[in-house]
Amino acid sequence: MTQIFAYIPHKNGEPADIAFEYLSAAEKIDAGADVTAVVTGSGPDLDKVAEKMTSLYKEVVKIDGSDLAYPNAEVVRKALCSVLPKDAIFLVGHDTFGMDLAPGLSIKMDSAFLADAVDFEGVDNALLKVVRQELGGAVSCHVTCDLSSGAVITVRPGSFTPAPENSAGGTVVDKSSEAGDLGTRRRFLEIVEAEVGEVDITKSDVLVSIGRGIEEEENIEVAQELAEAMGAVVSCSRPIVDAKWLEKSRQVGTSGLTVKPKVYMAMGISGSFQHMGGVKGNPFIVAVNKNPKAPIFQVADVGIEADILEFMPELTDKVKEL
Repeated sequence: MTQIFAYIPHKNGEPADIAFEYLSAAEKIDAGADVTAVVTGSGPDLDKVAEKMTSLYKEVVKIDGSDLAYPNAEVVRKALCSVLPKDAIFLVGHDTFGMDLAPGLSIKMDSAFLADAVDFEGVDNALLKVVRQELGGAVSCHVTCDLSSGAVITVRPGSFTPAPENSAGGTVVDKSSEAGDLGTRRRFLEIVEAEVGEVDITKSDVLVSIGRGIEEEENIEVAQELAEAMGAVVSCSRPIVDAKWLEKSRQVGTSGLTVKPKVYMAMGISGSFQHMGGVKGNPFIVAVNKNPKAPIFQVADVGIEADILEFMPELTDKVKEL
């Protein structure tokens, strides 16, 4: 039976969304395999997260230490090497922390490394069939990963169906004493919070999000009119912020803010994983784009091939009529 371990990121005592996706990913790697959650940190928040994860995982490994209070990849890597078996499959989210942690961990464990998996197609003769995406999601790439000596795999957040909390009745196993000396040359200094803009897009239930398809700064008013008619807020993709048409606090994505709306209107947005990585909570996604091959259509609940500058005014009028 394959040994699969999943790293649980958390903040203020709450696990990140990907904690609920690992089980679906593991099921595709090896149906029926036991998955062990690994939680690192310090203090009451760590205990809270570990206990919450027992509703999903049969076993939760906890590593508590003052050096782990902040998720420093160098420190976490040392802790993991002391508790993970050599032939384990280790899953971690494909984000800035995961990419800091995973490559070095695979070297330390002398195992395979594979980045940014969006799907798995099972194992054949110790070769794991993996799906990745290239060219901003326009191309699916099928690769194999040798599991004979274990593997460290980063998983793209939002690619797998979240598992519900099901009272798995798991147990917490404290392996803090096995972590040993966690001293490193890198040390945490402080967290600098981003400035809050005039609108908090993370609190909105409906977002009208615009991308390159808006074409000119003056056209943002068209999106604003639609948002006002729907009782929504205007957000955007990175190119709009880079052009200085909207402030950074409006940006959705891995380099912007994470949002959890009920409805997400993607207007002229291609749908790269960097952008969609910031859209969580399984919203109802409506995508409008002139390019029928835009990656956004792969995740949209409703996809419309149209020019947003023609579509949005029409939709605004219809909404006002209703």
